[in-house]
Amino acid sequence: MTTVCHKYSIPGITPKAMAKELKDLEQHKLIQRIVTNDYPVKITYRWTPYANTLIPIIDALKEWEIKHRQEVLKK
Repeated sequence: MTTVCHKYSIPGITPKAMAKELKDLEQHKLIQRIVTNDYPVKITYRWTPYANTLIPIIDALKEWEIKHRQEVLKK
C-alpha cells in the first residue's frame, strides 16, 4: 500500500510533528520513504512487510473495543 502523506491530511498536526512521526515510523521499519525526483520532488510512504505483522494486533484491538463498548453501555 502506498500513501501520500500531505501536511494537511491530519487536522491539527504541525509539519514538525508530522516529520517526527514519519521519521519514527521509518526508524522502526514500519514505513519506507520513497523520493521521486520530479519537479516538484514528491515524497511518498509505503507500508513495509514488517508493518503487516501489526494487522492481527490491530484486529484484536478492534474486536476488544467493540466488546468493551457494549459492556460499558450496558446498564
